[in-house]
Amino acid sequence: MRYTPAGLPALDLRLEHESQQQEAGAQREVRAAVKAVAFGALAERLARQALGSRWKFQGFLATPRNGKGLVFHIQDIQQD
Repeated sequence: MRYTPAGLPALDLRLEHESQQQEAGAQREVRAAVKAVAFGALAERLARQALGSRWKFQGFLATPRNGKGLVFHIQDIQQD
C-alpha cells in the first residue's frame, strides 16, 4: 500500500488470468498477466485479500505516465 501526494491510498498489483478458450475450432490455453492499480477504499479492501484469491475485476486500461505498457485501473471487484 502506498499513498498519493493527496493522501489517497493506492495499491499497485499484478493480476494473473488462466482459462481455456475456443479459437478456430480448437481449445486453447490462455495465460496473461497485467499490471493493475486501485485507489481509495477499493485499494484498502484489496490489500486485505489473500494472495492468490480469485476475483472478477472491472475497470479500464490506460497507458502509464512513462508511456510503457498498459495498466488496468480497477474500479470494482467481486469474489469469483
